[in-house]
Amino acid sequence: MVFNTGAALLDAIVLAVVSREKDGTYGYKITQDVRKAIEVSESTLYPVLRRLQKDDCLEVYDMQYDGRNRRYYKITPRGEAQLNLYRSEWRTYSKKISEIFEGGAIL
Repeated sequence: MVFNTGAALLDAIVLAVVSREKDGTYGYKITQDVRKAIEVSESTLYPVLRRLQKDDCLEVYDMQYDGRNRRYYKITPRGEAQLNLYRSEWRTYSKKISEIFEGGAIL
């Protein structure tokens, strides 16, 4: 993709992906789901997960899977509120950009 992905957009995408799983989801699956929208490496994604955890937007827990621990991430109420803010901002932002690209009036 030729467009740069800023930290806020990456945070929003990660929160949206994690929010789809009621009981949480694990890091590798998050990476795969995020990659459906944008190209991102695991070395980029894991600091985002840690930052969202530090900001109390994600909670983290480990669970056994095939004899080893797997780290799971679950969205918190604060994360849900942040995701709702991102969604609202994204609707406004993407509408304005689409109008410019499609030749409409600039708002």
